[in-house]
Amino acid sequence: NALRNDLVGAIRLSETLDAEPAVLLEHICRLGLEGIVGKHLDRPYRSGRTGDWVKVKCVQSEAFFIVGYEKSSASPAGFGSLVLAAYRDGDLVHVGSVGTGFKEAEAIRLRKMLDTLRWKRKQPPLPYTGSADIVWVEPTLIAEIEFRACTADGKLRHPSYKGLRERQDNADVFRLD
Repeated sequence: NALRNDLVGAIRLSETLDAEPAVLLEHICRLGLEGIVGKHLDRPYRSGRTGDWVKVKCVQSEAFFIVGYEKSSASPAGFGSLVLAAYRDGDLVHVGSVGTGFKEAEAIRLRKMLDTLRWKRKQPPLPYTGSADIVWVEPTLIAEIEFRACTADGKLRHPSYKGLRERQDNADVFRLD
Protein backbone atom coordinates (compact mmCIF):
# COMPACT_ATOMS: atom_id res chain seq x y z
CA ASN A 1 0.00 0.00 0.00
CA ALA A 2 1.55 3.26 -1.12
CA LEU A 3 0.65 6.32 0.95
CA ARG A 4 -1.16 9.10 -0.84
CA ASN A 5 0.79 12.37 -0.76
CA ASP A 6 -2.12 14.23 0.86
CA LEU A 7 -2.13 11.79 3.82
CA VAL A 8 1.54 12.26 4.79
CA GLY A 9 2.42 14.61 7.65
CA ALA A 10 1.19 15.64 11.07
CA ILE A 11 -1.58 18.02 9.96
CA ARG A 12 -4.53 16.87 7.88
CA LEU A 13 -7.24 19.11 6.46
CA SER A 14 -10.76 17.98 7.24
CA GLU A 15 -13.98 18.79 5.56
CA THR A 16 -15.74 21.90 6.82
CA LEU A 17 -17.63 21.05 9.99
CA ASP A 18 -20.76 23.05 10.72
CA ALA A 19 -21.11 22.66 14.49
CA GLU A 20 -21.01 24.68 17.67
CA PRO A 21 -17.29 25.14 18.50
CA ALA A 22 -17.73 24.06 22.16
CA VAL A 23 -19.51 20.83 21.14
CA LEU A 24 -16.91 20.11 18.46
CA LEU A 25 -14.05 20.68 20.92
CA GLU A 26 -15.70 18.36 23.46
CA HIS A 27 -15.87 15.55 20.87
CA ILE A 28 -12.30 16.19 19.68
CA CYS A 29 -10.97 16.02 23.25
CA ARG A 30 -12.97 12.87 24.03
CA LEU A 31 -11.27 11.22 21.04
CA GLY A 32 -7.88 12.01 22.61
CA LEU A 33 -6.87 14.49 19.93
CA GLU A 34 -4.82 17.58 20.75
CA GLY A 35 -7.31 20.22 19.64
CA ILE A 36 -8.74 22.18 16.73
CA VAL A 37 -7.26 24.63 14.27
CA GLY A 38 -9.93 26.73 12.58
CA LYS A 39 -10.17 29.60 10.13
CA HIS A 40 -12.75 32.25 9.35
CA LEU A 41 -14.49 30.94 6.22
CA ASP A 42 -14.93 34.36 4.65
CA ARG A 43 -11.24 35.30 4.81
CA PRO A 44 -8.57 34.33 2.27
CA TYR A 45 -5.59 32.10 3.02
CA ARG A 46 -2.53 34.22 3.75
CA SER A 47 0.68 33.68 5.68
CA GLY A 48 1.61 35.36 8.93
CA ARG A 49 -0.22 36.11 12.16
CA THR A 50 -3.34 37.74 10.80
CA GLY A 51 -5.88 36.53 13.34
CA ASP A 52 -7.77 34.61 10.64
CA TRP A 53 -6.77 31.31 12.23
CA VAL A 54 -7.51 30.12 15.76
CA LYS A 55 -5.99 27.21 17.66
CA VAL A 56 -7.94 25.68 20.57
CA LYS A 57 -6.21 22.96 22.60
CA CYS A 58 -7.75 20.21 24.67
CA VAL A 59 -6.72 20.60 28.31
CA GLN A 60 -7.32 18.04 31.02
CA SER A 61 -6.86 18.51 34.74
CA GLU A 62 -6.38 15.56 37.08
CA ALA A 63 -4.86 14.69 40.45
CA PHE A 64 -1.55 12.75 40.65
CA PHE A 65 0.67 11.54 43.49
CA ILE A 66 4.00 13.30 43.90
CA VAL A 67 6.53 10.46 44.32
CA GLY A 68 9.78 12.40 44.04
CA TYR A 69 11.60 15.44 42.78
CA GLU A 70 14.61 16.16 40.65
CA LYS A 71 17.17 18.45 42.28
CA SER A 72 18.00 21.72 40.56
CA SER A 73 21.27 23.64 40.57
CA ALA A 74 19.39 26.72 39.32
CA SER A 75 17.02 26.67 42.29
CA PRO A 76 18.72 25.03 45.29
CA ALA A 77 15.80 25.88 47.59
CA GLY A 78 13.31 24.33 45.18
CA PHE A 79 13.59 21.57 42.60
CA GLY A 80 13.81 21.02 38.87
CA SER A 81 10.64 18.97 38.48
CA LEU A 82 8.23 16.77 40.40
CA VAL A 83 7.95 13.07 39.56
CA LEU A 84 4.28 12.05 39.23
CA ALA A 85 2.37 8.78 39.55
CA ALA A 86 -1.11 7.45 38.83
CA TYR A 87 -2.85 4.15 39.46
CA ARG A 88 -2.96 1.27 37.00
CA ASP A 89 -4.78 -1.81 38.24
CA GLY A 90 -4.20 -0.76 41.86
CA ASP A 91 -0.43 -0.19 41.43
CA LEU A 92 1.39 3.14 41.20
CA VAL A 93 2.98 3.83 37.82
CA HIS A 94 5.22 6.68 36.67
CA VAL A 95 3.39 9.13 34.37
CA GLY A 96 6.17 11.66 33.87
CA SER A 97 7.40 14.83 35.54
CA VAL A 98 6.19 18.39 35.79
CA GLY A 99 8.58 21.35 35.88
CA THR A 100 6.33 24.33 35.13
CA GLY A 101 3.52 26.19 36.85
CA PHE A 102 5.33 26.90 40.15
CA LYS A 103 5.75 30.28 41.76
CA GLU A 104 9.03 30.56 43.67
CA ALA A 105 7.38 30.69 47.11
CA GLU A 106 5.27 27.61 46.29
CA ALA A 107 8.34 25.69 45.10
CA ILE A 108 10.20 26.46 48.35
CA ARG A 109 7.17 25.46 50.45
CA LEU A 110 6.75 22.24 48.45
CA ARG A 111 10.44 21.35 48.78
CA LYS A 112 10.21 21.65 52.59
CA MET A 113 7.13 19.43 52.64
CA LEU A 114 8.74 16.87 50.34
CA ASP A 115 11.92 16.73 52.42
CA THR A 116 9.84 15.62 55.43
CA LEU A 117 8.43 12.78 53.30
CA ARG A 118 11.74 11.35 52.00
CA TRP A 119 11.51 7.68 51.01
CA LYS A 120 13.31 5.52 53.58
CA ARG A 121 14.03 2.52 51.34
CA LYS A 122 16.67 2.13 48.61
CA GLN A 123 14.17 1.29 45.86
CA PRO A 124 11.74 3.94 44.53
CA PRO A 125 8.04 3.56 45.43
CA LEU A 126 7.23 2.43 41.88
CA PRO A 127 8.94 0.92 38.83
CA TYR A 128 11.19 3.63 37.35
CA THR A 129 13.87 3.65 34.65
CA GLY A 130 14.62 7.39 34.21
CA SER A 131 17.22 9.69 35.76
CA ALA A 132 19.08 8.48 38.82
CA ASP A 133 19.14 12.00 40.32
CA ILE A 134 15.69 11.73 41.92
CA VAL A 135 14.88 12.22 45.59
CA TRP A 136 12.02 9.79 46.26
CA VAL A 137 9.25 10.63 48.70
CA GLU A 138 6.34 8.79 50.30
CA PRO A 139 3.41 9.05 47.86
CA THR A 140 1.12 11.09 50.11
CA LEU A 141 0.98 14.55 48.50
CA ILE A 142 -1.50 14.95 45.64
CA ALA A 143 -0.97 17.59 42.94
CA GLU A 144 -3.51 18.99 40.50
CA ILE A 145 -1.91 18.87 37.05
CA GLU A 146 -3.16 20.29 33.75
CA PHE A 147 -2.01 18.40 30.66
CA ARG A 148 -2.88 18.09 26.98
CA ALA A 149 -3.01 14.30 26.62
CA CYS A 150 -1.22 11.07 27.50
CA THR A 151 1.38 9.54 25.21
CA ALA A 152 1.07 5.95 24.01
CA ASP A 153 3.36 4.85 26.87
CA GLY A 154 1.23 6.60 29.53
CA LYS A 155 3.28 9.79 30.08
CA LEU A 156 1.66 13.22 30.42
CA ARG A 157 2.05 15.66 27.50
CA HIS A 158 2.72 19.31 28.38
CA PRO A 159 1.97 19.03 32.12
CA SER A 160 1.67 22.13 34.29
CA TYR A 161 1.39 22.26 38.09
CA LYS A 162 -1.78 23.96 39.38
CA GLY A 163 -1.55 23.31 43.14
CA LEU A 164 -1.80 20.75 45.91
CA ARG A 165 -5.05 18.89 46.53
CA GLU A 166 -6.32 17.70 49.88
CA ARG A 167 -7.68 14.21 50.41
CA GLN A 168 -10.69 15.66 52.20
CA ASP A 169 -11.76 17.48 49.00
CA ASN A 170 -12.24 14.07 47.35
CA ALA A 171 -9.07 14.30 45.26
CA ASP A 172 -9.16 10.99 43.41
CA VAL A 173 -5.76 10.10 41.98
CA PHE A 174 -5.88 9.57 38.21
CA ARG A 175 -6.33 5.99 37.00
CA LEU A 176 -4.87 4.82 33.69
CA ASP A 177 -6.93 2.36 31.68
